[in-house]
Amino acid sequence: MQDLKVTVLQTSLFWEDPAKNLEHFDRKLSLYTVDTDLIILPEMFTTGFTMAAGTFAEPMDGNSVGWMSNMAQSKDAVVTGSLIINAGDKFVNRLIWARPDGSVEYYDKRHLFRLAKEEETYSGGTDRPVFQWRDWRICPQVCYDLRFPVWSRNREDYELLFYVANWPERRNYAWKNLLVARAIENQAYVIGVNRVGKDGKDISYSGDSAIIDYKGEYLYQCDPGEDLATVRLSASKLLEFKESYPFFRDADPFKIT
Repeated sequence: MQDLKVTVLQTSLFWEDPAKNLEHFDRKLSLYTVDTDLIILPEMFTTGFTMAAGTFAEPMDGNSVGWMSNMAQSKDAVVTGSLIINAGDKFVNRLIWARPDGSVEYYDKRHLFRLAKEEETYSGGTDRPVFQWRDWRICPQVCYDLRFPVWSRNREDYELLFYVANWPERRNYAWKNLLVARAIENQAYVIGVNRVGKDGKDISYSGDSAIIDYKGEYLYQCDPGEDLATVRLSASKLLEFKESYPFFRDADPFKIT
């Protein structure tokens, strides 16, 4: 198992403007020449956290997924982030996992944010996939999922857990502390990538994106405002820690229905 180089992109978003957002991300990533294995973008990175799904939903063969695949090929890295997808007879907040070879996997956000009436517009996912990439097993989650530890519980099926988000500044204490909790309880690396700025509903976002190790210690905290950084995750240190502290062997068995 080799080390994994992960890039996080914390940025503001143009409200309900997919073309402008794609141009923005394309410019940032095209100018970024640091070698990486995985590039993580925020939740709904093409629109911001909007309930106007009927206007902005795209098909899986649409422009945004195509852009992600092209960028993945260009960077020889997975590109991931969520956007609004028209999945036949429903809309989903779908995290796209675009590989350099053109293949695409996805995760549909399970926990829909009731305070914004997200459940009235979108359908929640039922599957919790784990993606395989460069010897790593990686579990994707989206924003509000962070509040539900059973859904992200490590059943010894991943080494990295990550969240993409539009998490408001007024609740950033919960964001920062829950990310640390998920890392400690799951003995895994945890990454949270959040946006900054204000959206079209005048909600402020402070970012607070971070890369956290299996002990709950920060490897990187994004600066306030725009930030783009790459961090190497050590496979050997994670495995050594779990061998020294095999807490997972005493975990309670359970099944999600």
